[in-house]
Amino acid sequence: MEIDLTKLIPDIRHASDMGEVLLDKNLAKNSPDVELYYMYRGVEQKDGLRYDITVIPAKMLGEEFVKTKGHYHMENWQETYTVLEGSAFYLMQRLGEDGNIADVYAVTAKKGESIIIPSGYGHVTINPSETEKLKMANWVSPDCKVDYLPYEKLQGACYYYTKNDWIKNKNYKNVPELRFEEPLKSLPENLSFLK
Repeated sequence: MEIDLTKLIPDIRHASDMGEVLLDKNLAKNSPDVELYYMYRGVEQKDGLRYDITVIPAKMLGEEFVKTKGHYHMENWQETYTVLEGSAFYLMQRLGEDGNIADVYAVTAKKGESIIIPSGYGHVTINPSETEKLKMANWVSPDCKVDYLPYEKLQGACYYYTKNDWIKNKNYKNVPELRFEEPLKSLPENLSFLK
């Protein structure tokens, strides 16, 4: 589905909105008005689901590649993402009952490939390119509520993706080794599991 984003007004995530989750917190203080990414929410509705588009320009945040803020889905909601342009790293993490990270994995997805965010997992999207923008779409229930607080409290996800590869976030006590999963070649035709 082709949507003309020039006719829509996005929500903009600025550096000042991201200070709590960046590897280098000073970036948000020194350049608070820098625009990091654009969220076009509810550009389509279908079968009780909401279709959003997010555009993340190529940008470096110091040593770290630009990313989304990160959130957990409250209750048991799931979400799908499909890369429309560029490529993405999707970093997923799940908290255990002890409050430590029980599982963490990343998926690299290119144009046309998709992922499903499993229930119980928080997620961050990273644009791993210094030259190409990332444009992606997601399907989600409009009833899905999100929680940014776990990411804000620990200054981001349990890993950062930097020019020097993946590095562990030292604010987490125990972080499992990062594993990698394959993307889906296409979305399932039936998305009723998102409701």
